[in-house]
Amino acid sequence: MPGRSDGAALARSRAAVASAGVIDVHAHVVLADTLGAAGAFGPELGRDGEGSPWFRIGDYHLHGVRYEGSPFMDPALRIEAMDRAGIDLQVLSPNPLTYFHFIPVAEATAFCRRHNDALAALIDAYPDRLAGFAAVPIQDTAAACEETERAVRELGLLGPYIGTDVGRHLNDAGLDPFYETVAALDVPLFIHPAPAGIDGPPGDANLRQFDLDIITGFAAQEAIAVATLIYGGVLERHPRLDICLSHAGGATPALIGRLEAACMKRPWAPPQLRHEGAFRNSLRRLWFDAHVHDARVAALVVELVGMDHLVLGTNFAGWDQGEITFLGERAVALGANARRLLRAAA
Repeated sequence: MPGRSDGAALARSRAAVASAGVIDVHAHVVLADTLGAAGAFGPELGRDGEGSPWFRIGDYHLHGVRYEGSPFMDPALRIEAMDRAGIDLQVLSPNPLTYFHFIPVAEATAFCRRHNDALAALIDAYPDRLAGFAAVPIQDTAAACEETERAVRELGLLGPYIGTDVGRHLNDAGLDPFYETVAALDVPLFIHPAPAGIDGPPGDANLRQFDLDIITGFAAQEAIAVATLIYGGVLERHPRLDICLSHAGGATPALIGRLEAACMKRPWAPPQLRHEGAFRNSLRRLWFDAHVHDARVAALVVELVGMDHLVLGTNFAGWDQGEITFLGERAVALGANARRLLRAAA
């Protein structure tokens, strides 16, 4: 049962990962048991007068996306769709709309605990097909450490999952105890963006049309996260920490020349990056899911970081779900990488 503190749940999740071939690490879930768990901030599901669905988080409403009766909320539909896609196991993660990184700590902690308990119960019902990442209240470092430990040790979740924007820089020294906790637990940290303005400050107004907040905004957030982690010395301070970023690091591959040039020419560049190839070497210490939409981009990512730190991600059931056939035989090879990342390799 979820909630045991003897490590049985974690061992079982890792055993499921170890026995899976094709492993999808980028698959969000919406859990009915979490509705209302953040108090006035929701989340809440409903329909308008014409029957169109909406999803509320605080003052933000997402219209026209069907969660109920879809793989997001119906595990039987998810498993059927996984079978059709040839996916053996998915590691489920929080819905980016419900990171709740900017609400009061008490409400965020209550939501994360409910989310992780509900996710563990779902995994318990499908232990050979599903595993999970934990939601954590990252706005409070101590609370985030506590919930990460509980989620891993007691619930068997495979690591914490946070947004790219957590209300402070990812290299902020105040986050070091969280990074230390993740490394000590020997689990990876997964980072994925969310649209600006859900429960935090509004983003660039230019991103509020044509879905640019997710089409281009996500890519920018991921590149900023990569640069911040490397320039800010997070990987140097925490050499045992494995971090995986979504969408192959967003715009990072396209910006590699500028990111490297800055190490050689900007006065703030740290000493360890002030030599040829240093940034790229640090980049290869990060992990990335291979959820891209163009073979040319995929080839560039492989050239920059190699194959051994790439894992399969699909954004399963999302608007831009990727097909595993896009990578061909690489989908199976990426499964071996996922087993290493998730500490399930033989």
